[in-house]
Amino acid sequence: MTKSVQEDTFYEGGPAKGDLIVNLLLGFTLIGLPFTIGAVVRALWLRFNITSRRVSVSGGWMGRDRSQVVYSQIREVRCVPRGFGAWGDMVLVLNDGSRLEMRSLPRFREVETFILERITVRPDAGQATAAGLNDSTSKGFAA
Repeated sequence: MTKSVQEDTFYEGGPAKGDLIVNLLLGFTLIGLPFTIGAVVRALWLRFNITSRRVSVSGGWMGRDRSQVVYSQIREVRCVPRGFGAWGDMVLVLNDGSRLEMRSLPRFREVETFILERITVRPDAGQATAAGLNDSTSKGFAA
């Protein structure tokens, strides 16, 4: 018996277009060339997929690297606005101390709110006992 789980997409797409435009303009200077190359690579191969169940980021050379994180693994969300607040960089700090960086994320304030809503929702005691855990062993969850 296979149980299907509904997964709604909140945001799916690439980095902010404004980041590419600003860095292309900076590319006319010798100092801005590395930033321009970085922005072009992000525009070509970086993709975000934020759903009701997980955060997926695919990037790297030719978009071959893929990272997926479920909301229960996220401990903290840190954001830095860029482009006068039109887009921003977000870092998801995971429970094991590792980090997932999302650069040039459009609508980053809405995405931050969406993720924070998901990580504050924790399973209740009924779900913990249904998973085979009793209340004395499941620590860190609100009853």
